[in-house]
Amino acid sequence: MSEPIRFFYRGEVHNVADGAPTRTLLQHLREDLHCTGTKEGCAEGDCGACTVVVAELQPDGEVAMKSVNSCIQFVPTLDGKAVFTIEDLKQADGNMHPVQEALVECHGSQCGFCTPGFAMSLWSLYLKQEGQTTPPCRKTVDETLSGNLCRCTGYRPIIDAARRMGELPPVSFDREALKASLKTIQRTEMYSYTHDGQTFYAPRTLAELATLRAEKPTATIVAGSTDVGLWVTKQMRNLGDMIYVRQVQELYRMEEEDGMLYIGAAVNLNDAYEAACKHYKEELHEMWQRFASQPIRNTGTLGGSVANGSPIGDSAPWMIALGAEIVIRSDKGQRSMLLEKFYLDYMKKDWQPGEFVEAVRIPLPRKDIHFRSYKLAKRYDQDISAVCAAFAFTLKDGVVSDAHIAYGGMAATSRRAPLAEAAVNGKRWDEATLKLAMAELAKDYTPLSDMRATAGYRMKTAQNLLRRYWLESNPDSAQPLQSINAYHYAEGVAAA
Repeated sequence: MSEPIRFFYRGEVHNVADGAPTRTLLQHLREDLHCTGTKEGCAEGDCGACTVVVAELQPDGEVAMKSVNSCIQFVPTLDGKAVFTIEDLKQADGNMHPVQEALVECHGSQCGFCTPGFAMSLWSLYLKQEGQTTPPCRKTVDETLSGNLCRCTGYRPIIDAARRMGELPPVSFDREALKASLKTIQRTEMYSYTHDGQTFYAPRTLAELATLRAEKPTATIVAGSTDVGLWVTKQMRNLGDMIYVRQVQELYRMEEEDGMLYIGAAVNLNDAYEAACKHYKEELHEMWQRFASQPIRNTGTLGGSVANGSPIGDSAPWMIALGAEIVIRSDKGQRSMLLEKFYLDYMKKDWQPGEFVEAVRIPLPRKDIHFRSYKLAKRYDQDISAVCAAFAFTLKDGVVSDAHIAYGGMAATSRRAPLAEAAVNGKRWDEATLKLAMAELAKDYTPLSDMRATAGYRMKTAQNLLRRYWLESNPDSAQPLQSINAYHYAEGVAAA
């Protein structure tokens, strides 16, 4: 039985009983509610003009408030949550919020189109900084604003505003009141919303999800909608019935077990990478910060990234290099396989009808394994990889064994380089071995040319990334990462 979508908006419960399940929050705000402060720029989660803050109860009972792109968030996914837009920043006494005041003082707005999105991203940072006496460092500011584009200011005055807002008279936010309000609209049973023959389902348990998936094996599974959202806004696809997995509490499980890091399929990218970086900080931290943008990482999931299987995805290469496993579930039970075996061909995976991703399992660091991951793109933030590479060699007494070399952007899927691996296994990791492996890469892959890079560029840079890995790992004169990385941050300040 269809029920209205309900979420908190402007201080009260807001009910939506009409509109397609694929109607986005941005469309609802601007076209249905006529709240036009939130802007539409790209309609694909890239420009940040549509940024809002969404609050939701976490499994531990606390409230998380995160910036998201409203242009690709389907309205039914907001059920049980709270939405805050630029209109919410105005204070009851009519004064500006410190975020807005700082943007004015620091001349952080010119044409003004992008300003509401910047203000909401800054407000999410302001909430995180509550109670702190020092302003956020440049690195934190850059990460916060990574999903917002401005064509006018050159960003410097906006960054100044990010540091200035904490120096102004503070404005507090009552999280406890919000938590109490959110508890009143939580559901305990599977929720469904139907409009014009299309139904959005939100199961609450793993068993419900497995049963529903078996009944509707062709339904579109939705998690963060950071990819699926574009199927609607850009490709105008009809998704049919939809199954939303982010109300299934079992899919939020994260723990270490049997030498593996288990990450449930509903865990967002920021939380998943944070957990992985506790074990692979030097190796994965840059990949984490360069994966899309803060709003995308707040909503997208590692499980969804793996399930969609883009050949240019940033997560698959390093997980394949480490020997990660994918855990697949159906109403018939559970099965696991190496992630590299899951990808059969371009956008083709080893699925059986009624299956879905339950989790990924990532091996924890092991002795003598030297691991690195690298990303090449036209921009540091918010850009799709031209080439993504990951290497994990067992190095003992300078000799390579069990080499794992994986690339994204070089073939129809993210996959390993068997000939290059064979060229290094059993040999001393010196420059002669490196050159052999670099030559074999040209036989392992036949990359394509597209808008991101030419085939020649991809091959050359893939070979050069292997050289970079050698520079950091060779037993005779390994270079520290900081001496090679052009994007290194020192003491929280961007390097020149």
